[in-house]
Amino acid sequence: MILDEIKKANVQALKERNQNARAVYSVVLTKAMLETVKKREKQEELTDADMVQILQKTIKELNDESESYKKANNLQQSNLIEEQKEILSKYLPKMLSEDEIFDIISKQENKTIPYIMKFFKENYAGKVDMSKVGIVLKKFN
Repeated sequence: MILDEIKKANVQALKERNQNARAVYSVVLTKAMLETVKKREKQEELTDADMVQILQKTIKELNDESESYKKANNLQQSNLIEEQKEILSKYLPKMLSEDEIFDIISKQENKTIPYIMKFFKENYAGKVDMSKVGIVLKKFN
C-alpha cells in the first residue's frame, strides 16, 4: 500500500536527516491520518485510490506554492518545492496517455460527455487526468 511505502520513506528520510523530504512526507502523512479518521466514521478503510488523491492534491498545492516563490524571485525555495514534487510523484501510478484515453473512449458505445466522464472517474480514478479526457472526448463530438 502507498501509505506504508511513504511511512518507510519518512523513516529513511529521518535517518538521513533529509529535512526537505521529511517536511513533505509529514504533510502527506497528516493528510492521510485526517482522511483515515473521516473514513472510520463511515466504517471504511483508507485505500490506495484515496492516497493517490491526497498525493495529487498535495502536488497541485506545491505547484501553486512554487509559482508564488518564482514570482517573488525566491528560486532557492522554489527549487526545494520542485524537489518535494519529485519525491511525491514517485508514488503516483502511471497516468494514461491521450492515445490510451482515445482507445478506451472508442471502445465505448455511449460517447456522451456525462457518460464518459463518469466512466473514467469510476474506472480510472487517479490514473487519468480528467482534463485530458475532456480534450480527447471533444474529438469524438
